[in-house]
Amino acid sequence: MGNVVEHYGILSLIPPLIAILLAFKTKQVLPSLFAAIFIGSTIIHDGNIFTGFSKTIEKYIAGSVADEWNAGIIIFDIALGGMIGIIAKSGGSKAIAEWLGKKARTAEKAMASAWAMGLIIFFDDYSNTLLVGNTMRPLTDDHKISREKLAFLTDSTAAPVASMALISTWIAYEMGLLRDSFAVIEIEVNTYSAFIQSIPFRFYSIIMLGFVLMISLTGRDYGPMLKAERRARKEGKLIEDEATPLASKELTDMKIKEDTPLRAYNAIIPVITVVIMVIIGLYINGRGTVLAGEDTELIARLNESPYTFTVIRDVIGNANAAVAMMWASFLGSIVAMILVLAQRILTFKETIEAWVDGAKSLIMAIMVLVLAWGIGSICSDLGTANYLVGVLDGKISANILPMSVFILGALIAFSTGTSWGTTAILMPIAVPLVYNLSGGDTGVILYATIGAVFTGAVFGDHCSPISDTTIMSSMSSASDHIDHVKTQMPYALTVSVIALITGYLPAALLGINPAISLITGLILAYLTVRFYGKKVSN
Repeated sequence: MGNVVEHYGILSLIPPLIAILLAFKTKQVLPSLFAAIFIGSTIIHDGNIFTGFSKTIEKYIAGSVADEWNAGIIIFDIALGGMIGIIAKSGGSKAIAEWLGKKARTAEKAMASAWAMGLIIFFDDYSNTLLVGNTMRPLTDDHKISREKLAFLTDSTAAPVASMALISTWIAYEMGLLRDSFAVIEIEVNTYSAFIQSIPFRFYSIIMLGFVLMISLTGRDYGPMLKAERRARKEGKLIEDEATPLASKELTDMKIKEDTPLRAYNAIIPVITVVIMVIIGLYINGRGTVLAGEDTELIARLNESPYTFTVIRDVIGNANAAVAMMWASFLGSIVAMILVLAQRILTFKETIEAWVDGAKSLIMAIMVLVLAWGIGSICSDLGTANYLVGVLDGKISANILPMSVFILGALIAFSTGTSWGTTAILMPIAVPLVYNLSGGDTGVILYATIGAVFTGAVFGDHCSPISDTTIMSSMSSASDHIDHVKTQMPYALTVSVIALITGYLPAALLGINPAISLITGLILAYLTVRFYGKKVSN
């Protein structure tokens, strides 16, 4: 499968396996991740536990915090948590729950509302997870929908939407991978056109979006999610008795003063501010990056027509999303403060205390996130992904390549917790390989393989307890993280099997039109929910 860089062989699988197994066994994510990083660091340093320990702290934990992108995400989380704290303390969260409750009078409609919001915030998966979970939690709590279900609704609409959106923080990255991959086989292709042609072959992502809506509207569940939903609906327990939600009670149980007026716009305006500012910030930051760069063609287009669709798409694709999200979260906090102070709902001291309480509530989640980044660095240094790629070297044919790439991408993303890292490793290998194995085919098999790379990574990310977006979904939904993973995994596996048997196998073996595969896959997904799922109320 091409040139693969050095790796530590089967030893490279030990840290992610330890992290995942310990987390499921103990339900304690922090010590599980720390132990995995320490063992991985010790392997890298020839079994020296003292050097392994020092590098665990110095390089893999402190280094993760020092990384510019990671630091931006941490600050975004803190500021957004502070904003949510003000909204909760001022009664905004309760007001929006009551307002939405009038529109969504049943649990099914409440879940469908969360799904719809996940589609609306299409431009970035991080913004999606944090905004959807935090905004919809009061509504789903009122309808006694389990936190595990909210985390699933949040997680399963984030990356699938952002990775296929025509304007998003993903698109330039995906187009860059395609451009570089086609350059290897010396074919000139319009990368945006290639991106568009790959969308119908993203069977897992598209079917998952349909599956989430079906689960929501039918009120049916199965497996661990059915148990969680019946616990929440019949016993009123939104989380398990022994659960440790990734948002503290300082936020979820924040007390509101008795005479506080409940006004929904105290929640809606700050949230809309964040959404709009992220989009504007992406354009401003991307514009600065483009003008400071060497892409003369894009600079010329930007100066000539700065607000056309293609220019906006390319500019946003060059933006540093973490910077835009930091701007947005702080502006959202300021707007929330101004609103409550202007209405005299809270004093200045109470407003600051609410912001601090909201920020503090996410400390546990941020620690988990930092350690997840640390184990991602360990996997990179050990060559975990490269070892998994090497296992399939020379063992597959063109007709089963889409299926193989989908499975391999899922394994890599599950083991490393990163969908972007997975696609960066696989795409430059998969495109030349399928082109050569198929005798220069640039049709169905090629685009099915491209779609499999992108969406296989999303599937593996959905199942991984060390994935940053999975962690952030647990954080925003105030769900126990391992419970979120355990309840979501059967659904992700269901959709992945459907994607394989109705999508990648027929597309590659028979050349079936992807539209037929998608329709068949969605029908099969509905039949699964309808006949295998059980009503939560029964």
